[in-house]
Amino acid sequence: MLKIAIYGKGGIGKSTTTANLSSAFSALGLKTMQIGCDPKADSTRLLMHGKEFPTILDLMRQGIEDMKLEDLVHKGTGNTLCVEAGGPTPGIGCAGRGIITAFEQLERFHAYDIYKPNVILYDVLGDVVCGGFAMPMRQQYADYVYIVTSGEKMALYAANNIAIAVGNFKSRGYSKLGGIILNKRNVVDEEERVAALAEKIGTPIVATIPRSDDITLAEDQEMTAVEAYPNCEVSKIYLELAKKLLRDCSDGR
Repeated sequence: MLKIAIYGKGGIGKSTTTANLSSAFSALGLKTMQIGCDPKADSTRLLMHGKEFPTILDLMRQGIEDMKLEDLVHKGTGNTLCVEAGGPTPGIGCAGRGIITAFEQLERFHAYDIYKPNVILYDVLGDVVCGGFAMPMRQQYADYVYIVTSGEKMALYAANNIAIAVGNFKSRGYSKLGGIILNKRNVVDEEERVAALAEKIGTPIVATIPRSDDITLAEDQEMTAVEAYPNCEVSKIYLELAKKLLRDCSDGR
């Protein structure tokens, strides 16, 4: 089972990237579970074609006594499974603690043993890498961390902080840093800026995702580009990235 945590600054296209990767792995015949670890709970929207469902924290707040595994894990498009951790009531509680609680519930119901996904993708907000937001970095959850960034200053700042966190947790047996996914915003010298960061933190750029109208058109239909337009340029890039992650993570890079 391949376990990957995708981190990045909020609004950088991390969830879109993760959802398209889930679709790509599914297209390769792999059962993929995507776990949204953002209080906004919109990570799996494209995989669910816009259909909303209660987050794990929503269910717990409702105090449902006969909660079942199928209340937590929902069938998405293709061969995907969707989970949203959710967050606390606004102004009350800790979002990071919410992630911890959600993971505890998945383990309580033996979700991974029952569904047996080939790939697990954790979609994690990377503006703050502490507490519960660092949970997916633990090796029992993810084997590798990949960072989504553009060439924008604040995105690069967040990406650098995520890399520092991965390095600091390394001695505790946490995940390895697998590389950077450049999600282009077409800012000045974007590729050069991201390349400089990659060299600084000692990790490769594993894919460059261009700005694409196909992504926007697909999202208007509540779909990933890989599902809506499987033969377009950007979908082929996502598919090649999925294949590369399978190779690299299997090789232990």
